[in-house]
Amino acid sequence: MAHDPSHDHAHPHAHGAAGDAPRWKHDGVRVVPGNQLDANTAQTPGMDRKAAINFARVGAQKLWAGTVSIHANAKTGAHHHGHLESVIYVVKGRARMRWGEHLEFTAEAGPGDFIYVPPYVPHQEINASPTEVLECVLCRSDGEAVAVNLEIEPVEKPEQVLWIDPTHPHGGV
Repeated sequence: MAHDPSHDHAHPHAHGAAGDAPRWKHDGVRVVPGNQLDANTAQTPGMDRKAAINFARVGAQKLWAGTVSIHANAKTGAHHHGHLESVIYVVKGRARMRWGEHLEFTAEAGPGDFIYVPPYVPHQEINASPTEVLECVLCRSDGEAVAVNLEIEPVEKPEQVLWIDPTHPHGGV
C-alpha cells in the first residue's frame, strides 16, 4: 500500500521537508569502518572484543555489536553476560562453545553459523583450530558491555549437544 503523506497523525520525521537533510545527515544511518572499531570494551582473557555499535559510538539504545577474535588453539576464560542475550556469527574458523555450571556441555560452529547465548549462562569460547584465527561478529541485546568473568572448574569431558529446531524438530522445512 502506498504511503499517504496527507494523513494527519504525527511522525518523528517530515516527508520531504527542506529541514530533513541537516537533521538526518548526522542522526540517520551510520557506517562504522571495520578498521575503526573500539577495543576499549569489557574483555575476557583469551579473546579480543572490539565495539562497532554501542551508545557511545552511535547512540544505540538497545543493542551492542562488534567483533571477537580468538587466536589459534586458544580459549577464553569462563564468563557470562548478565541479563543480556548474545548472538555470535562465525565469519572464519571453527568455534567450540562450552557452557553450563561446570562447562559440561559443548557444541561447534563454523563459518556462516549463528550461536545464541541466553542471559546468565556460564560459557567459554574455544578456537577449535590449531592454526587459524577464529573471527566472529557479536551482537548483544543492550548497549551495555557486560562481561562477568567466572572461576569454574570445568568437567574433563563435556557432553556434546546438537541443536534441534523447535519449529522443525524432524528436519523438515
